[in-house]
Amino acid sequence: MIGSAAPPAPGPAAGLRADVRLRRGGLDLDVRLEVPAGQVLAVLGPNGAGKTTLLRAVAGLAELDAGSVVVRGEVWDAPREGVSVPPAERAVGLVFQDYRLFPHLTVLDNVAFGVRARGAGRAESRRRAGVVLERLDLRDMAARRPAELSGGQAQRVALARALAAEPSILLLDEPMSALDARTRVEIRGVLRDVLSRFDGPTVLVVHDTLEAMILADRILVVEDGRAVQSGTPSEVARRPATEYVARLIGLNLYRGTLVEARSHRVELAGGGSLVAAGGGPEDIDVAPLRAGAAVLVAVRPTSIAVHTREPEHGSVRNVWAGRVVGMDLLADRVRLSVDGEIDAAVDITAAAMTDLGLAEGAPVWLSVKATDVVAYAAP
Repeated sequence: MIGSAAPPAPGPAAGLRADVRLRRGGLDLDVRLEVPAGQVLAVLGPNGAGKTTLLRAVAGLAELDAGSVVVRGEVWDAPREGVSVPPAERAVGLVFQDYRLFPHLTVLDNVAFGVRARGAGRAESRRRAGVVLERLDLRDMAARRPAELSGGQAQRVALARALAAEPSILLLDEPMSALDARTRVEIRGVLRDVLSRFDGPTVLVVHDTLEAMILADRILVVEDGRAVQSGTPSEVARRPATEYVARLIGLNLYRGTLVEARSHRVELAGGGSLVAAGGGPEDIDVAPLRAGAAVLVAVRPTSIAVHTREPEHGSVRNVWAGRVVGMDLLADRVRLSVDGEIDAAVDITAAAMTDLGLAEGAPVWLSVKATDVVAYAAP
């Protein structure tokens, strides 16, 4: 699924296969993706990575320079063959960040608009719109205008409009970004139900890792116009491929070189070394590698212990000194930023921070068991 030039491999005829290559300003987008029918692909990436442009290319709102877009066996884009289906003729259900509801139309007519645009009459369009409004618990709001809706209601109306036209594919561009935290939880449940019932492919652009984990079957991470990682939510969470992904998941990630294959000792690129335990293949993936191999090392902030004096090494094989340079409150814990031979983010309870007498600038010792260090081949 990750690549840059070859056309996408054949996939399920009822899904999406896209090889998107285009340049717009400073963005050079070159991404391939495949989404089977009935599955949800979440696209994650930093601002400017090309996520929205990727979505627009599939919808026909951004013209390809090369590549192809095939949905349910129908070729929508193939520049080399001169094929380009106009956006209005693509069976796409598209939900934007700002919903883009027509302020002068009622909720019912907003939802019916997409159906009418595909050639249905007024009565049939309103009938189909009513069915979807009922499904999303919006029937009582049919006569309201967008200005009379809450953010969560407006989001559901935008989703209803996308579904009413019975699209072949759903494209959702950060549909919950404008909602407050409480409303997001409610709408996340609505969206999860809708996507589980939709029988076509869905591409969901999100910034929130939790939303990707809950809503998606697979995750595609895009950075600087390139796909850098792809996999199931659990695969991406357990083995992040870049520092950006590691930050999203909440892990410390280090690049390094395996210097001792038998002991699984990794010399880190930024200095220092860590030892990973020789566990099973689900936990440790260094056994097949030889000394000198490039690897990534992931450590959870909750796995790192903090000490005010050097601990006895004993069974703990990873111990190093550092200094607290930052402290942030994260709900039920405190996140320490520690600089040292190995820089690390460390999570402890507020009670532990008080008991240890920690403050910014305090010298500390850190330790982590080898069994809590995950090492795997670098991509």
